[in-house]
Amino acid sequence: MRSRRFRVGLTAVVMTLAFGGLLWGTLAEGTEYYMHVDEVMAEPDAWYGKKLQVHGFVVEGSRLWKPDTLEVRFQVEHNGAVIDAEYTGLVPDTFQDGSEVVISGQLGPHGFTVAPNGVMAKCPSKYEPKPTLGSAASSNW
Repeated sequence: MRSRRFRVGLTAVVMTLAFGGLLWGTLAEGTEYYMHVDEVMAEPDAWYGKKLQVHGFVVEGSRLWKPDTLEVRFQVEHNGAVIDAEYTGLVPDTFQDGSEVVISGQLGPHGFTVAPNGVMAKCPSKYEPKPTLGSAASSNW
């Protein structure tokens, strides 16, 4: 009877450790931090090499394309802090000067390297609410 309890207990411990290890390995691989440019640039050394999603606005006049390639260098700003970014690939149509963007990739000593398909830009005019009827018109209901 005693050996049966020992085997059940040992099996439970092994299964718990295996499940915990699998969970840890899966979550550690897919973890990505979402931050604003000013938060990252407050302590850039702490974020080197980590997967990040960085939110900000494209600096006016900072988009520079390398001729005959899909390489673009640009700057993203938020609350006065600026980060240099480089990306290779097609950018969304809404990727313009002053547009709001979220870039995914890794920060290094020479700037932010954007991952493939890592530029998400939005156009504020697309997301503004449509005008509603005035309060006088709605008060007749």
